Amino acid sequence: MEQTGKLVIFSAPSGSGKTTIVKRLLEIFPRLEFSVSATSRAPRGTERDGVDYFFLTQDEFRARAAADEFVEWEEVYNGTCYGTLRSEMRRIWDKGNVIIFDVDVMGGINLKRIFGDNACSVFIMPPSVEELEQRLVGRGTDSPETIAKRVAKADFEMSKAAEFDHVVVNDILDDAVAETRRILERFFAE
Repeated sequence: MEQTGKLVIFSAPSGSGKTTIVKRLLEIFPRLEFSVSATSRAPRGTERDGVDYFFLTQDEFRARAAADEFVEWEEVYNGTCYGTLRSEMRRIWDKGNVIIFDVDVMGGINLKRIFGDNACSVFIMPPSVEELEQRLVGRGTDSPETIAKRVAKADFEMSKAAEFDHVVVNDILDDAVAETRRILERFFAE
């Protein structure tokens, strides 16, 4: 893929507050534009196709992966794939905007590896695994079995934090937003 712009990558264990931080940054920086990822999972809650994710069937996802339509993709949970469509990145860069990603940890590592210095990667760290579990329960969107899977995966994901350019602990949301804002201001000035 021909590179034409910068990108910002946010990754974290599920429930760390990454999506909330990304939404705040989108309000602060008008040139940031959210890259909508594709997934083979079903929508949760009020999620909408083409807004929150591009929802594909498992077969559609595999066919698009085989056609090399993804910059990166992975099977995050057994049978559930997530990926970044090349067409989505081109659409944003063609407008002169900076792409902001809200992706799983391995997707974030892959994107940083692919795009190098044109990418700023930020890992959002929960204050603790216990707090993470409380946040997931508080969402009310996942079954106890799904929450248990996400918490178990969080230990592995947190072990990958050092592979990101920056690690921000989201204990107090406003502080985490202020810290990520400073990180992005420095990155945009480079």
